[in-house]
Amino acid sequence: LLPQSLLSSRMKRKVKLGFIGTGLRGQWMLWLAAKYPEVEIPAICDIDDGMINSALKILKDAGRPEPKIYKKNEEDFKAMLDTETMDGVYIATPWEWHHPMAIEAMNKGKHVFVEKPLVLTHDELAQIRDLYQSLTVRPLLMVGFNRRYAPHIRKIEQLLVAQSSPLSMVMTINAGHIPADHWVHDPKMGGGRIIGEACHFVDLLRFLAASSIEKVAAIAMDAECSDSVSIHLEFKNGSIGVINYLANGSKSLPKERLEVFCNGSVLQLDNFRILRSFGWPGFKRDKLWRQDKGQFNCAKAFIDAVNSGESSQIIAFEELVEVTQACLDTVEQIS
Repeated sequence: LLPQSLLSSRMKRKVKLGFIGTGLRGQWMLWLAAKYPEVEIPAICDIDDGMINSALKILKDAGRPEPKIYKKNEEDFKAMLDTETMDGVYIATPWEWHHPMAIEAMNKGKHVFVEKPLVLTHDELAQIRDLYQSLTVRPLLMVGFNRRYAPHIRKIEQLLVAQSSPLSMVMTINAGHIPADHWVHDPKMGGGRIIGEACHFVDLLRFLAASSIEKVAAIAMDAECSDSVSIHLEFKNGSIGVINYLANGSKSLPKERLEVFCNGSVLQLDNFRILRSFGWPGFKRDKLWRQDKGQFNCAKAFIDAVNSGESSQIIAFEELVEVTQACLDTVEQIS
């Protein structure tokens, strides 16, 4: 069910969003966008007929008109960007396509929401940064780092407002095993699990620290895929964070746990469902009926920003670069 609060909108004009990639993630975002009367979907692009048909059914069920379809080949997204009148695009394609598609869209003046990872290499990140800085009119660029938008993370942010002391943060991810021959481990297709998933948690700790990352140090177990990793982050304001991203655990353990230590108190978030306090003044516990990792709020922040032109609720470009750089540095250290 979609939280009713997310459908409340103060949009004063139509927002036209195109979709590049209509796989499961793209279909989810398409379903969400179709819930907003103010959002128009003029075109979709994919080379998989099955995925396109599923996307068309989502729009039909939502009472939306059929969009123009671009599916000739892997480069047909360029024709869509050249032909269609759109405010922005949502990119949810195989990961090696994220960088070239984002580059092409920004060059065309389109706002961009791209699923993580933004890039797979240092050179690709430099190209994104250089292009963005060279543009006279800079479009919005959003990466799907949704954890910082989760309601319990925003509650932690509120509780931290009154604190001036640095934070010590521990993020544990029971990531589970992925076979070595899976595409995610291919450097050219997926870039590995640190770039592809652990990036969420680097961004999350960066958000809570509210300070730039000054140093990254990482160690990995001697395993075939180097996907059981401990990442140590130091922040400019004196905060520190440890991300234990582990692929050698049991499925019976919940996937994600965050602990924030500050001023003699601790906040513990268990799998984005239960937030507990240990010694925190004025707060004890908060439990959600269902897990919420912030996906809805993240998407809404982008849609609202495209409509209003006001970008304070989306992740600053400098932070996107900083977090991505930290992940790339981590991969270099454990390779």
